Amino acid sequence: QERLVGSGGGSAQAGGSLILSCAASAALADTACTMAWFRQAPGKEREGVARFIFRDGEIYYRPAVKGRFTISRDEAKNTLFLQMNNLKSEDTAMYYCAADRICRRGWMSPRDYADWDQGTQVTVSK
Repeated sequence: QERLVGSGGGSAQAGGSLILSCAASAALADTACTMAWFRQAPGKEREGVARFIFRDGEIYYRPAVKGRFTISRDEAKNTLFLQMNNLKSEDTAMYYCAADRICRRGWMSPRDYADWDQGTQVTVSK
């Protein structure tokens, strides 16, 4: 059974909106303290986009997306969302949902996250 299953994404024009969803298994949801969104563009390293710490509700956004993206959670459905508004061509990337049982603060490093979904492509055209 997959522990994280991502969906959503697709194509949009610059200025448009898309929403990503990430459903966690019950077992993972019971133990995760942090869930986050990362993205990776071709030829570039994977970078953190937004992070949600469940214990205290702390949220972090990458400066480039702050004010445009919103991370949220439906606790009853064990689902994490990323609402992306005012999309830009530089937002084009494969987006990944990640989770870890440790409450991760500070710099978002992909190495800190134990569970990942399969990735969802987001393509923004000018």
